[in-house]
Amino acid sequence: MNTLTVNDIQIECEVRGSGEPVLFISPVLADGFVPLVTEPALTGRRRLIRYHKRGWGGSTHTSGPVTVADHATDAIALLDRLGVTRAHVAGHSSGAAVAAQLAQDHPDRIATVALLELSLLSVPAGEGFFAQAAPAFEAYADGDAERALGLFMSVVSGMHWERCRTLLETRVPGSVAQTVKDADTFFGVELPALTEWRFGPDHAAAIRQPVLSVLGRNTQRLWVEVAEFLRSTVPDIEERVIDGVGHLLHIERPQPVADALAQFLDRHPITS
Repeated sequence: MNTLTVNDIQIECEVRGSGEPVLFISPVLADGFVPLVTEPALTGRRRLIRYHKRGWGGSTHTSGPVTVADHATDAIALLDRLGVTRAHVAGHSSGAAVAAQLAQDHPDRIATVALLELSLLSVPAGEGFFAQAAPAFEAYADGDAERALGLFMSVVSGMHWERCRTLLETRVPGSVAQTVKDADTFFGVELPALTEWRFGPDHAAAIRQPVLSVLGRNTQRLWVEVAEFLRSTVPDIEERVIDGVGHLLHIERPQPVADALAQFLDRHPITS
């Protein structure tokens, strides 16, 4: 990845191909979009941009809180640095929160929004999710970042950790070790920011761009409820459900996710 100066910090970024720009925003797995951006349905006709958010990988780690809105500001600055005036944006989980924030804050810059299982913890199932994830938080508080990661990923993926680890190491080699290194950012910065993020019916209704909501057929109740919320509040929304997968849908089965995204982008080209 290349390193660019953005908002007085360093951001790691990779750009593939040419054509209409698509910005990918990851959550806990900094390189989680690697399988998707190599799919033939997306390569060749688009400029695919993925990056490590502030605090992840080799990007600058800053002290103090970093909000979802701060990440959105960094993302726009990154597009500025790359000379991109208008882009499609796709985000997964907490990265989808940044994508949704971008659509609200910069409607003139964002053409479409793809939300891969947006993490919105204010839905009713959010409380149950935190209860399930409590052992992971306890492990992190005890200083065992690796165990904390394993427990948390088991909850979100719906898999036993060894199966989940094997999947991640097969599809994104080195991702587990990197995510353990990023544990302080995830547990200490990202989750608190996501908990404080406000995205209610009025916010959702303010997104006027075409939106694609992508859901795994076997996902947890949290993301089912979020999809229901989006379906009832976002004015211009399409939905695709990917069979045989859970929250790690774009890592488990990148091809159908890429196909769904490519078809959505073809229906909504960027216009000047």
